Amino acid sequence: MTKVQPLRDPIALFKEHLEDARALPPDRMPEPTAFALATVGEEGQPSLRMLLLKDVDEHGFVFYTNLESRKGRELAANRRAAMTFHWSPLERQVRIEGRVTPVTDAEADAYFATRPRGSQLGAWASRQSRPMARAGDLDARLAEFESKFEGKAVPRPPFWSGFRLVPSVIEFWKGKASRLHERQLFVREDGGWRVELLYP
Repeated sequence: MTKVQPLRDPIALFKEHLEDARALPPDRMPEPTAFALATVGEEGQPSLRMLLLKDVDEHGFVFYTNLESRKGRELAANRRAAMTFHWSPLERQVRIEGRVTPVTDAEADAYFATRPRGSQLGAWASRQSRPMARAGDLDARLAEFESKFEGKAVPRPPFWSGFRLVPSVIEFWKGKASRLHERQLFVREDGGWRVELLYP
């Protein structure tokens, strides 16, 4: 088996994996930034959903959401979270665990301004994760905000922003024959990273 050469910068390694996924044609990798985000509610019940990564740097992994959604409420109550990226065509997976911190208003404003207008209006119209009395309610709310912001820039809603997951653990998985997979575990320690190789 090929010997794994651990790198001391897991963020750089993640970026390399992400670029490899982005280089694949869309029919093989339609959403290379897609990941599963796990949060935990006040009663200890985990919940999981798919999101899109919007930024990554040495400070962490950034995503955006309605702060009043289930995940927004759970992250406000419990700052611990986990995310998983799985790029099946590459036989690669990355698991990340850590604590989340809110992005700054300036970061959220800057990203919101880049969104398509329809997505901006949708952020205002959707009361994410809350019950909807009738199927047409969302369309009615969308029409309301289309009218309200007609001919004007759409501002970021006060209930819509982002989080940065600051990693304490990052695990890289590479699929191999006979299920003899390669696993590298990076654990943050003393301002750096300790690297371990794990059995599959």
